[in-house]
Amino acid sequence: MSGRFFGKQLSSFQIIIAGFLAVILGGTLLLALPFSSAAGCWTSLPDALFTAVSAVCVTGLVVRDTATYWSVFGQAVILILIQIGGLGIISITAVIANASGKRISLLQRSMLQESLSAHQMGGVLKLTGFLCKVALATELLGALLMLPAFSSAYGSSGIWMSVFHSVSAFCNAGFDIMGEKSGAFSSLTAFAGSPGIVIPICLLIISGGIGFLTWDDIAKNKFRLKRYRMQSKVILSATAFLILLPAAIFFFHDFSDLTLKERLCAAFFHSVTPRTAGFNTVELSSLSSAGRAMTVILMLIGGAPGSTAGGVKVTTLVVLLANMGAVVRRRKNPQLFGRRIEEDTVKCASTLLTLYLLLALGSAFIISVTEGLPFETCLFEAASAIGTVGLSYGITPALGLLSRGLLIGLMFFGRVGALTLLYAAVSNSKAIETAQYPVGRINVG
Repeated sequence: MSGRFFGKQLSSFQIIIAGFLAVILGGTLLLALPFSSAAGCWTSLPDALFTAVSAVCVTGLVVRDTATYWSVFGQAVILILIQIGGLGIISITAVIANASGKRISLLQRSMLQESLSAHQMGGVLKLTGFLCKVALATELLGALLMLPAFSSAYGSSGIWMSVFHSVSAFCNAGFDIMGEKSGAFSSLTAFAGSPGIVIPICLLIISGGIGFLTWDDIAKNKFRLKRYRMQSKVILSATAFLILLPAAIFFFHDFSDLTLKERLCAAFFHSVTPRTAGFNTVELSSLSSAGRAMTVILMLIGGAPGSTAGGVKVTTLVVLLANMGAVVRRRKNPQLFGRRIEEDTVKCASTLLTLYLLLALGSAFIISVTEGLPFETCLFEAASAIGTVGLSYGITPALGLLSRGLLIGLMFFGRVGALTLLYAAVSNSKAIETAQYPVGRINVG
């Protein structure tokens, strides 16, 4: 189940990482060219690299305003990078190869399984083709739904606006091209009270964030929820909870200066977008301290595994909560929907959460010390990067190379996945646990 690169044996995890790096490199070189910028000038490699990483990792953090700095060609490059990063490099390559009649090897099927977080290799190629069709159909529908509002505001340019924001929303990227008329880095603030934009964007974000396996369940079982995989049940119930509860908190605690219609739209939108799209319809500085804390929590949680979203994933959170319940009730294993959760799953969930928290807090501390900025502001930016969200207090363009490098690392880590990176690092290790140490007792809590 491995390939070779210059004589070195590579695992499927290492090939996935190499694929992401190759696309990022190609995107960086294209964005650095003069005809990628609106002014027709060369773009510095650090700026081009940051933009390419943010696009491929479907994050949305930017150092250059997408609408005013990049030309139509540059915006098209960014959109293609978003689409590749959202659907997955391996998935797109496999679909193209299969359509051209090429045989898909076991290695490629193994990589597809890993990239989609599928539970088994059987049928993974058929699943990939189905999901790519669903993604493109959903993006087209989203563009058509937003076309009237964008055409009314931007004329014929509304077609490009609709397509760009539909792909960016479904892929949970958060890139926008509103800056030319609404001001640089303005996101969707000009449409704060427009249901014709807010609702389609939210539905696209949710559609991309619930995971490809969930879509497979929906297509096969329709409304027969009892037949869904346990994972799909967990994702759908947790997603509904993480939308409704934050929306209520935002509605009653923030946005008091808005009209009722704008307040409803803003509360709903800002309960959806932090997991993990990165659009905003109101200035983030207007959020209360509790609202900002809620946003950071949602950014770190993210969406579903095998989706276009980032974060530790809702399944990780639910597994840890279920394990906490099992400990309190003195049960041997956590249970969900009448099914037992394996011990290895709990270990992976604990590892993921610990890694995300350590990296987010550590990076925020370094950025705060290096840039002389408040820790809370830096933590917001770091959580946005590792959660591949893209929400920002606007400090990213002014950061130094070290801080930008940290954000690039966090975005890559958040998109490729902690376990993929860890398995890629140790997959060729020959160490096998052949003996067990004596039990050591240690109290916790």
